[in-house]
Amino acid sequence: MGKGDDNDRIVINVGGTRHETYRSTLKTLPGTRLAWLTEPGAFANFDYDPKADEFFFDRHPGVFAHILNYYRTGKLHCPADVCGPLYEEEIAFWGIDETDVEPCCWMTYRQHRDAEEALDSFESPDINSGDGEAGGAGDGVADSEDELDTKRLALGDCSPETGAKAGWWRKWQRRIWALFEDPYSSKYARVRGNKYIIFFKNLDIQ
Repeated sequence: MGKGDDNDRIVINVGGTRHETYRSTLKTLPGTRLAWLTEPGAFANFDYDPKADEFFFDRHPGVFAHILNYYRTGKLHCPADVCGPLYEEEIAFWGIDETDVEPCCWMTYRQHRDAEEALDSFESPDINSGDGEAGGAGDGVADSEDELDTKRLALGDCSPETGAKAGWWRKWQRRIWALFEDPYSSKYARVRGNKYIIFFKNLDIQ
């Protein structure tokens, strides 16, 4: 039985969108949910409509188009218009390994995790209260002054109207450019990105 044979065709309805492909195409990735549709017991194990002769899945139809294309081409791409956590959840549901994502889409796929890791770092001891422990100055776990200031920059706590004002600004101006103009320079830069470049460049401090 080869491609072109009507018996090899299979219809999959995902979120109301019908997709038609070949069973032999789905078999290219053994052990995945779509490959299971080609097994003899699939009609009993999945939501199958004998009248429409189709399998139904109440999942994201847009993401599924990329999933099915992976079976057809052997290349797994990440849609730019779908948030990372949703795409991650979908490929897990279909039983696909995230490491199969193509290199050209890996940064897009990973950016939400990088942002979450950076945001988690902001939930560590309050940057304005030292190490958060009384008498903890000598326990060796307090952040250095430079690291704390870098965190303040990433959090947006860098108004020229506070602290040392103009003197503070002159001291940190170069670091600010590096932090916000190079989104890959640190985890803080990846979170904040280029959002505040215009703000800082328009500051008029004498």
